[in-house]
Amino acid sequence: MTGKRVVSAAVVGSVVEFYDFALFGLAAALVFNDQFFPASSPVAGTLGAMAAFAVGFVARPIGGAVFGHFGDRVGRKPMLAATLLLMGVSTAAIGLLPTYETAGVLAPVLLVVARLAQGFGAGAEYAGALVLAAEAGEPRRRGLWASLPGTGVAVGMLLATLVFTAVSALPDFHAWAWRIPFLLSLVGVGVGLYVRSRLPESEVFQRERQRGRSRFPVLEVLRRQPRSVLIAFFANAPFSAMGYLIQVFVLSYVSGTLGVSPTVGLIANVASSGLSIVTGPLFGLLSDRVGRRPVFLGGALLLLLFSFPMFWLVDTGHPVLIVLSVAFAYGIGISAMFAAQAALFAEMFDTRYRYSGIAVVREWAAALVSGPAPLVATALVAAAGGASWPISILMASCALICFVAVVLAPETRDRDLNEPVSRVGRAPSHPAPAGHR
Repeated sequence: MTGKRVVSAAVVGSVVEFYDFALFGLAAALVFNDQFFPASSPVAGTLGAMAAFAVGFVARPIGGAVFGHFGDRVGRKPMLAATLLLMGVSTAAIGLLPTYETAGVLAPVLLVVARLAQGFGAGAEYAGALVLAAEAGEPRRRGLWASLPGTGVAVGMLLATLVFTAVSALPDFHAWAWRIPFLLSLVGVGVGLYVRSRLPESEVFQRERQRGRSRFPVLEVLRRQPRSVLIAFFANAPFSAMGYLIQVFVLSYVSGTLGVSPTVGLIANVASSGLSIVTGPLFGLLSDRVGRRPVFLGGALLLLLFSFPMFWLVDTGHPVLIVLSVAFAYGIGISAMFAAQAALFAEMFDTRYRYSGIAVVREWAAALVSGPAPLVATALVAAAGGASWPISILMASCALICFVAVVLAPETRDRDLNEPVSRVGRAPSHPAPAGHR
């Protein structure tokens, strides 16, 4: 029962984090260009909004390093409370900011500051939730347990899209109603803090702490497991970029370039998030049966093959085809990779620096690749005169890099988290627990 409580608390935090982060992406695509930037140049406003979206990723590696350090030294639980609080407060602050019309250049400056604070808090939230779920879940179902914070990600994105879509129908949406979803973040923070305050600390972490603690977990994981760090980075960076291209850039592309109603893009995001809520745990269960690598590689191969057909369907401008293509790419391809990646990463790193290892890998990937992806995509489409083929090439390249990285990764399904990795970057071979297969 304790394990289920821990996983539930981890999922709640992921819901709040990605509600906040997805909300900013939606607003950056549809609102921020005319709220926080000069109205004289729509293209410049869109680029500015996407740049504000990207800048949050700059703070994520710093937040990941700081919270990961203390998460490996002090404990998982207090860091998860701190990251949740920082995320929620900074998101609510965005809902109170003045616009460009009332504050001039101060408006985008404050938006960037709030986004940086949001990124700092987000830097270790999902990594901590993943670690907590993986360490608390029963070993033979670790793929399922570790995938559930990812399901929380999908729930958060779905809630953000539903709330934003509902509010966008209000007549005063651009005047003030767009602020409502940001202020509602405080409700999720209150619920999340209550649930997490009742949690015990990870037993796997407590056993490791009795053996001694790493003085500088970030430096130690880089020194002792460089191969794991490199594999995880190249498996995650292009994967995250594809996720943001599908759910953030496509939203802007559909409304701005194709002239289709923004509601179509929002419905596509609702459908893709809703589908991934169902498929994520199923792919996690599948990884418990066949292994982490086959599930991840299958998702990467699907996106590689679907990168051009997806945008051919989107370019038709037909609402049903747009929704189906986005839902399929995200709800199947991204969902398979996300579910398998969770347990794979948890099993690739030792307990004494697992939090730091995952946080550093994810957040440097986010800062260098994922965050700028919608901005780069917007610039590429503008340079190609509105054509989508550069984005298809970009997605195919990302999928190929992910595929190659995980081909080089070890299969970790039978790893005992209580034992250290025996060789740099490789998991020791252990017989599967009884009933595992």
